[in-house]
Amino acid sequence: MTTQDTARGAGAPASPSASGASTWLVVGLGNPGPDYARTRHNVGQMVIDELADRFGTRLTAHKAGAAVGTAHVRPGGPKLLLAKPASYMNVSGRPVGALARFYSVAPANIIVVHDELDIPFDALKLKIGGSEGGHNGLKSISQVLGTKDYLRVRVGVGRPPGRQPAADFVLRPFSAAERELLPLHLDRAADAVVELATASLEQAQQKFHPAPTR
Repeated sequence: MTTQDTARGAGAPASPSASGASTWLVVGLGNPGPDYARTRHNVGQMVIDELADRFGTRLTAHKAGAAVGTAHVRPGGPKLLLAKPASYMNVSGRPVGALARFYSVAPANIIVVHDELDIPFDALKLKIGGSEGGHNGLKSISQVLGTKDYLRVRVGVGRPPGRQPAADFVLRPFSAAERELLPLHLDRAADAVVELATASLEQAQQKFHPAPTR
């Protein structure tokens, strides 16, 4: 995975939140089933659970192949369609594309939350478009949507120690030390999703890209 943060340049279209659209499809990537539920690769779905708890949203099965629930940031404010695909990571594009069509959400109003190896644990990066950095879930979504121009909340999980393969590392649970900080990490990622839905990408980057202070 790469550390490239491709925010739009001066001549590019405005941030999606400036478009006036009020509905956002927020997708947390991961693999289905209890064996994967607490692994690093499923941190995107953990963020969706955090948002659902925060807004009192119940996720229910949708025919698109995902668990979906609706949340409102504030009365009359942006609507968040919180979604956890029921598919495996490598075919995440199928349910994301189906949900986008069902709810008539344009790619510019899709926020994908996913794990990122090239960002340290307890850090976030936000971007729109650009490389998928070897992340198969993102590659699948880009292929199905026909564009890379959707928002990403890249939740840092760090690099594996020593020579441990990255594929094994992301399919393992967080370490004991990481689990102590994980609730704060998830809370901050959830805050970033809300910021993207209520402000501009640039404002969200300025707020969340600096490392958190403890």
